[in-house]
Amino acid sequence: MDRVGFIGIGNMGLRMSKNILNAGYQLTVYDIKEEALMELADLSAQVAKSPCEVGETSDVVFIMVLNGQQAKEVVLGNHGLLAGMKPGTTIICTATIMRSEIIEIGNAAGDQGIHFIDSPVSGGAPGAAAGTLTLMAAASKDVLDRCMHVLEAVGQNIYHVGEEIGMGQTVKATLSVLTGVTYAGIFEALVLGVKAGVKPEILHQVISTSVVGSFLFRDTTKNIMDRNFTGQSHISTMDKDLGIARNMAKDCGVPLFTTSVAHELFQVGRIVNPDEDNWTIIKVLEDIVGVEVKKTTS
Repeated sequence: MDRVGFIGIGNMGLRMSKNILNAGYQLTVYDIKEEALMELADLSAQVAKSPCEVGETSDVVFIMVLNGQQAKEVVLGNHGLLAGMKPGTTIICTATIMRSEIIEIGNAAGDQGIHFIDSPVSGGAPGAAAGTLTLMAAASKDVLDRCMHVLEAVGQNIYHVGEEIGMGQTVKATLSVLTGVTYAGIFEALVLGVKAGVKPEILHQVISTSVVGSFLFRDTTKNIMDRNFTGQSHISTMDKDLGIARNMAKDCGVPLFTTSVAHELFQVGRIVNPDEDNWTIIKVLEDIVGVEVKKTTS
């Protein structure tokens, strides 16, 4: 069975790593925050002192960091993965970064005979915990097939979106467009309905079973009504993802009218409540109109 490495033990990485351990793989982990590693160490994961050390002891390494600069440092840095991994091993980048950044990293890995899979994910913390993430994987079909058993430890819907590195990030950027716009619509619909006198429970019930009902709507609305704003989907991540999508749109000459508005909302929410989740944006709209979208007592 392959030896697996995992770099980036945040909200997503911690949950994904647990699923890899539960699937029976030997796991080596690394994060710059040592406290993030203790829970995994207690579950029998080996803790490395650098990405290089992860690479030396792994056949397949996942990267789940915040941004492209971190991903490049993890792979290309003086003590990065390429300093430790052997030809024929594989890097799987599940982080969402710029297309140009993933191509740079993938090319550098390929130059050293290391396979590379560009595979951002969707499903958030609930999907990471349940092992039901959607993966958008770009790589050689042979490489993807060889790693499928490891990918299935963290994901349920694994799509081969192209042979060319960068296509995974491209698909994720288009998904981010729809996700951001959907969030903005959810926030506005809830505030409008509550301001007009409708109980949020009624809005949740009706819209959940309508043509636009979705997991995103149900989960977001429930968290808002429960006033649960931390621990699941940090707003800085979605803000970053929308920025990536808008940059790609600029490169492609595609106007993103509603996405631009949604991105502005996320930027405001991040400025006002920088430590909270995506749905903290509802607080900004609530303050403007003088209502609160929360469970009613009657």
